Amino acid sequence: MIRLMIPLLLFAHIGHTQSHDNLPFESIGDYPEAYTAETVLIRLISGLGYRYYWATKDLSERDINYRPSPEASSCSETLEHIYSLTQTIKNVIFDIPNVRPQEDSNMNHIQLRKATLNTLHLAVEHLKTLDKGAIQKKSVQFSKAGKITTFPLWHLINGPISDALYHVGQVVSFRRTTGNPIHPKVNVFTGKNRD
Repeated sequence: MIRLMIPLLLFAHIGHTQSHDNLPFESIGDYPEAYTAETVLIRLISGLGYRYYWATKDLSERDINYRPSPEASSCSETLEHIYSLTQTIKNVIFDIPNVRPQEDSNMNHIQLRKATLNTLHLAVEHLKTLDKGAIQKKSVQFSKAGKITTFPLWHLINGPISDALYHVGQVVSFRRTTGNPIHPKVNVFTGKNRD
């Protein structure tokens, strides 16, 4: 199995967007100086990280166990899926084929939150090191039974990134239904909470 294995303890010290709970994306941070393919992708992934940070902050057991219908995924299962999507995002940025089928992480929701945010942060930090135009050489790769299938990078945007944003919205909706809405000062437009 091809995977990027980096101990989670290393993630806590990367970058400048760490919060008081030592997790990234409490806010997005400053704008990039220029519009490039890399900086736009950084901002898009950072927006996902900010939304996820606040959608998952202070989830209760009731929130985690919530399932809108017997056929629907629970909040916990949704968090697991979001984590798998962030693994795909990170692997694309690092030119690592995504092995299918993916294994379950077997983490609780607190561990999943930390791993998801740190995975996104690692992808953003790596993107910041790339030369202008380097992103054009990347592709989305899947490995199944030893066979590699490759797709253009566009699929990263309309696939895993958009899918993760969609599911973060579900978590926000789930916790509103259980009576535990996200912090009222979250401002997804600015990427920083209101004062």
